[in-house]
Amino acid sequence: MKIKVKMIGMDLDGTLLTTKKELTPYTKEVLMRAAKQGIVVMPATGRPLGGVPEELISLPYIHYAVTANGGRVVDVRNGRTMYECLVSASTAGKILDVFEHYDSMREIYYDGVGYTQEDAVKEIGKYLESPPMIEYLLATRRLVPDIRAKFEEENRSLDKVQGLFVTVEDRDAAREELKAIPGIEITGALDRNIEVNAAGVNKGIAMIRLGETLGIAKEEIMAFGDGANDLKMIRSVGIGVAMSNGIEEVKEAADYTALSNDEEGVARFIEEYVLI
Repeated sequence: MKIKVKMIGMDLDGTLLTTKKELTPYTKEVLMRAAKQGIVVMPATGRPLGGVPEELISLPYIHYAVTANGGRVVDVRNGRTMYECLVSASTAGKILDVFEHYDSMREIYYDGVGYTQEDAVKEIGKYLESPPMIEYLLATRRLVPDIRAKFEEENRSLDKVQGLFVTVEDRDAAREELKAIPGIEITGALDRNIEVNAAGVNKGIAMIRLGETLGIAKEEIMAFGDGANDLKMIRSVGIGVAMSNGIEEVKEAADYTALSNDEEGVARFIEEYVLI
């Protein structure tokens, strides 16, 4: 029995992309076939827009992108922001205060661009172990001499704040401190990172908001994910699909489970259960 959907949102890391951060030809072909059936297919990621692979975003059938965990939804054809829910400057300052208590690599996202401090990047191996993830970050971030100075220079609301930590203990301690700050959403997708958005922000809510604009009901939206920052998306949309390589909480919350990202699970699920 086929599942009737009008929108499909896909997390990138650990979901649509392989472990090597590759978008396979088979996956692109299946997404094209879905789009030809009138389904809106789109990335739904914690990355800033500037971190979405050009290979994906330039595909003619990709029109929208949910970025920064739902903090910003963009029409990628014209660059127009269709929906945003930002972290206020005053709140972001408090988040950075907490991150600065630890040996951390701090990032701030403005208008789809991720900024990182130069000296932290020189020691990036302390904060990230995966070579493909390191390569991705180095290729997509704008480096600044001082991330706090950049933040104070901008002095405005932002898409997301991220911290990458040397140890799990530091990450957990920082999370505890962050709980004292009102008006934020705390999540993460890596072993030692924390991602902070405005309260109420998640990829699922962003997809539902976009669906309202496009005349697509919540029940007609399918989402694929694997990590903690996908959990609320999986729970929010009409049909949630977990990757077999995902965390247990996501698999428990999902309606279905697909093969792993390295088995092209998203594409194989769509071909079997969605395509006519």
